[in-house]
Amino acid sequence: MYISITKQYLDTTFSQSSSDYVAYLEKENEGKLPEQLEHFFDQYNERIPPEQVIKEIDGNTAKLKKREPKFFALTINPSQRELRHIDNDPELLKKYVREVMKDYAASFYRDTPVSVDSIKYYAKIEYERAFKGFDREVKENQVYRAKIVRLENEIRMVERGEVSGNVKAMREEIDRLNAQMPHRIVGQVVAQGMQKPGLQTHVHIIVSRKDVSNRFSLSPGSKYMESESRLNGKMVKRGFKRDQFYENAEKRFDILFKYQRNYVESYSARKTFVQDPKIYFAHLLGLPTNERSAALKIMGAAGVHVPKLNIPSNKVEAALQAIKQFKKAVDVARSSSSIGI
Repeated sequence: MYISITKQYLDTTFSQSSSDYVAYLEKENEGKLPEQLEHFFDQYNERIPPEQVIKEIDGNTAKLKKREPKFFALTINPSQRELRHIDNDPELLKKYVREVMKDYAASFYRDTPVSVDSIKYYAKIEYERAFKGFDREVKENQVYRAKIVRLENEIRMVERGEVSGNVKAMREEIDRLNAQMPHRIVGQVVAQGMQKPGLQTHVHIIVSRKDVSNRFSLSPGSKYMESESRLNGKMVKRGFKRDQFYENAEKRFDILFKYQRNYVESYSARKTFVQDPKIYFAHLLGLPTNERSAALKIMGAAGVHVPKLNIPSNKVEAALQAIKQFKKAVDVARSSSSIGI
């Protein structure tokens, strides 16, 4: 499970309104019949029209400055393993989202506890993802594409008589490079914009910066987790407990659906890897055989080349270098699930 939180972009290329982001979330509905449309939902309601989402979010911005974000975007990205566990059921996913938003509200550090009824949010399920330029498969194929483009330019220069060269040999080299491209889907070379295979279901959530009363600011982007400051002569609590939110959201899924989470799937493991890969690797080595085997399969499915773990101590450092590829996979996952708004 990977959950991202992104603030509204407010530079000159983006609207002050939520309309651009809501329009972006409507992209999968283009060309579909009315009965096939995927609708917004909130904690208690279904089939909320996009116009209402825009009106409610844009109208809930009292006393916010022009350069302050008016809303935040959460993206909930279950893994394919998690999606298979719930049979990719959208109703179960909605149930999970509504529980997660309880955890989101409870993670605000305030004098008066924040409940899910205090926040204004709208969520929408999407079923597709496209490859982006920073995806590993696109980047590795691009190395070959760049060489092909250079050769094609050289062929055109030869044909125009600008330079001399062996066109036949260059065309053969292009064919060889095309054949060597490492990433394909059903024979088609993976490129930016191509749909990703397998289960790609995820949820986008737009959350107002202000609470439902339009009086209090609730920012998950606060640099504080738990702190107190003086406001109008009174000490007040502020902050958002991000670690608590991520961990509780993960536990929600496991308890709700009786999911047996492997170590490498956990938020705490990802955090440990970023902070100290050696501790992460030592923990991985110490897993029971069946859990370690499952961990390797999960990492392999993410495109991580993992060394054999029955290695002598003098080669642990070499294995650590190989296992560090996992960090790259985590970084790619983090990037590919973060949506610009």
